[in-house]
Amino acid sequence: MSRRVAAVVALLTSAALALGVLVGSVLLRPSELSVPADTSAAAGFARDMQAHHGQAVELSRLVRDRTDDEELRTVALDILLTQQNQAGQMTGWLEVWDLPQSGAGEPMAWAGDDHDHGGGSGDPDAPTGYAAMAGWVSSEDLARLRDAEGVEAERIYLELMIPHHRGGVEMAELALDRVDVRYVRDLADAIVRSQDAEIQVLETMLAERGGPTG
Repeated sequence: MSRRVAAVVALLTSAALALGVLVGSVLLRPSELSVPADTSAAAGFARDMQAHHGQAVELSRLVRDRTDDEELRTVALDILLTQQNQAGQMTGWLEVWDLPQSGAGEPMAWAGDDHDHGGGSGDPDAPTGYAAMAGWVSSEDLARLRDAEGVEAERIYLELMIPHHRGGVEMAELALDRVDVRYVRDLADAIVRSQDAEIQVLETMLAERGGPTG
């Protein structure tokens, strides 16, 4: 990627984050402001989905640097900007709620028994922290993508992004079961619908490129 294109992508990403923060904070009417507790499902979802989205943004940036395929670059840019905007909204909520961006508890603790958020299984080798999130991409798989180029990078990106999206859908569905704040539910529902649709596109693109690398 040229420096000029990289600069444009960085600018668009920053703009998407800024817009999301604005939508998530300034545009909320006082009548809509139900302030969740620090340990609530709404706050936990906002924090954890930000982290999950942040990894999708990283994956999408990596693949755009490693392929010249315009179709995939367009899809990756759409994921990057959409999830950066949504992360900005969640940042804005936490600011309006006067809550810290990071919680004291383990990631996904807000999901209760419906999600194994590390340590609860009794398995000493079970992943903990963000790694216990559904669809979370390991550092080893991120390194695989960083080291790849061309079609290989495309296949690795797609085979990682599909389960990552499925994990995001799972998290959003858990939020829909637990959160009663209307605008949080609206975003969770949008995530379910958009990422379900994107998974079908990603699966088709992966099949067209020969399927998973493994």
